[in-house]
Amino acid sequence: MTVLGDDIYCHQPLCQQLLDQHLNFILVCRPQSHTTLYEHLQDIELPTVTVKRWTGTVEETYIYRYLNGVSLRDGEDTLLVNWCELTVSRPDGTVTYKNSFATNHNLNDANVVEIVLAGRTRWKVENENNNTLKTKGYNLEHNFGHGKQHLSSCLATLASTDPLSVLRQLGSFAHVHAGRSRARYPAQYQLNFHTENCWMYVEGLDIRRQLMVKSSTPC
Repeated sequence: MTVLGDDIYCHQPLCQQLLDQHLNFILVCRPQSHTTLYEHLQDIELPTVTVKRWTGTVEETYIYRYLNGVSLRDGEDTLLVNWCELTVSRPDGTVTYKNSFATNHNLNDANVVEIVLAGRTRWKVENENNNTLKTKGYNLEHNFGHGKQHLSSCLATLASTDPLSVLRQLGSFAHVHAGRSRARYPAQYQLNFHTENCWMYVEGLDIRRQLMVKSSTPC
């Protein structure tokens, strides 16, 4: 298992704890917070992999640089990590993306592209999951003041289960099979169905769920 995280998590105590738990990591590693590591990269001819990709309108150049066995911090007890960087640019010189990562995965020309891609997928989770919870009616905000033990988890659970309880109540009388064009229920509880995938939309509550079901299974 590989743990992904932002630059704030890329420090030796956490990295060592992950390794002690037999976990891998790919963590953002910025120059501003890892001066010792980037000092070690200076004046070194870094292994480089270049990939050209067509976006449909313009060709972009992906330049991957990496180095294994770099000190994460200063000191004799420093943890050695493997560093990689991706820079994406266009023919006019515009840099559209640049980021770097520290990992315990050994890097080479064959896997550096895959490792960087894995590190970047954290943003997919951030955008498609966390931002949805924050901006699409779930009313979950970034808050670090909800107690010191389990209060924040409790509040998040309550906020998440409230719409689910409504769907459960609807399900008690909306017992139909996937594949039917439309269930005849009041407009405020109108359900639309599609073969093998049941999309439930509850008007007035702005709740949308996809229930993964087989065509022969009631939803």
